[in-house]
Amino acid sequence: MKKTIAITLIMVMLISMFAGCGRIAPNSGASSKKVKVIDIPLTQEEYAFGVDKNQPELLEKVNEFIAKIKEDGTFDAILDKYFGDGTPEPVMSAELDSSKDQLVVATNAGFEPFEYTEGDKYLGIDMEIAKLLADYLGKELVISNMDFDAVCLSVGQGKADIAMAGLTIKEDRKAYVNFSDKYYDAAQKLIVMADDTTFDNAKTAEDVEAILSKFDSSVKIGVQNGTTGQFYVEGVEDWGFPGFKTQCIGYKSGSLAVQDMINGNINYVIIDEAPAHFIAEAINELN
Repeated sequence: MKKTIAITLIMVMLISMFAGCGRIAPNSGASSKKVKVIDIPLTQEEYAFGVDKNQPELLEKVNEFIAKIKEDGTFDAILDKYFGDGTPEPVMSAELDSSKDQLVVATNAGFEPFEYTEGDKYLGIDMEIAKLLADYLGKELVISNMDFDAVCLSVGQGKADIAMAGLTIKEDRKAYVNFSDKYYDAAQKLIVMADDTTFDNAKTAEDVEAILSKFDSSVKIGVQNGTTGQFYVEGVEDWGFPGFKTQCIGYKSGSLAVQDMINGNINYVIIDEAPAHFIAEAINELN
């Protein structure tokens, strides 16, 4: 089920992309190319939920809920649906209605396997947690899908109660939200074409970075806008990321970045570990 959903999503993305260009090129050769993930963590991050600063009682309940689902095995069962043999469960969003007691969740549903869509249904680790959290609070769930770099801002402006979007705890985001306790450890990883041997002898993050540091601006690295991948490539002093001389090309999703690499428009992609493996597996299943 997991692979079927992923493949369907990638196929829809490909069809939409080519349709937007006014053509479909099944014989172009791009669809026969595979990719691989360089299985070396480049960063160490912690995911948490971003709660409205004006709702301290909600933050308390969210932390209580995180502890509960980790202790009773619910969290592991959700992870198994996306990384193991379990079956993902679709989540539906109610319509926003100020007259009802609702939990409004801001997300970016282009970040498999944490949040993504299938028709009008939401799937993903965060989305299943969101449904359980709403039930725990006795509220109706409303999911507000937007660009990733607007997620925390939306909560800060009072347009949503909580951000659930594979969100890394980051100091500047604390201006908009109060972070919950962490619920997931993550890392950035590099995706390359399957026949690219540039990083084959790399054993550590330092080995990968030594190679990346030799590249100039002719090398293009794709990232998802507003994510740690972008900060890693461009450089952020507060995070200890020196950055590289390469061009950093931003996309709305990791899937779009990987597809552009397959099409030959960029050289590499750096995105979060779980989505990296998820996207690579889905694309390679098609080829």
